[in-house]
Amino acid sequence: MNLLVVTLWHFKHYHSERYIASELNLSQSAVVNILHSCVYPELISVPADMTNRRTPHGHERNHKLIVDSTFIAIPEPYDSEQRKAYYHAKSSTNYALKVQAACDFHRRIVHVSECYHGSVHDITILRESGLLEHVNDYVQIIADKAYVGEEYVVTPRKKPHGRELINEDKNFNRDINSA
Repeated sequence: MNLLVVTLWHFKHYHSERYIASELNLSQSAVVNILHSCVYPELISVPADMTNRRTPHGHERNHKLIVDSTFIAIPEPYDSEQRKAYYHAKSSTNYALKVQAACDFHRRIVHVSECYHGSVHDITILRESGLLEHVNDYVQIIADKAYVGEEYVVTPRKKPHGRELINEDKNFNRDINSA
C-alpha cells in the first residue's frame, strides 16, 4: 500500500522525499527506498554514451546569458568507481548527473551542455561546454560564485576579508542574483 501511495503522491505533487515522508507519517528512508527501487529506475536512466549531447548555439551580439548547472539525482551506482564519479554532496541521494543550461533574458534556453558526472565542478562544465567559444565583448554571462575567474563571466562580488561589502557591491550582487 505504501508503494502505491508514495508513488501517486510523488507523481501528483513532485514534493521532496522528506515532505512526502512527513505528510504520510513514514520514515524518510522508507520513502527514499520506495522511490529509488520502483519509481526512479523507470524514469531516470544513465546514458551509456555521454558524448555528443550538446545543443547547438550560435553567435550572439549585445547579449546577456544566465548560466548555471543543476543536478539530476540517480540511484546509487553499484560499482565503487562509479559511486566516486557520480557523487554529488548537494543531491538528496548523493549521486547525480550534472548538466549546465544557459538562457537569455527572454527566458529562452540557448545552450544545454552534455551530461557530466555529479563530481564535476560547474566551471569545468562551462569550460568544456563550448559556450565560451561563442562569447566575446558583445556577450556577457551572468553566473553564481562557482564561475569566478572566467573572462566574460559576471559573478557576485566577494566580501573583503574582515570587512563588509559596500552598498554599491551589495546592490550589484542583488542585481546579479535576481537575474
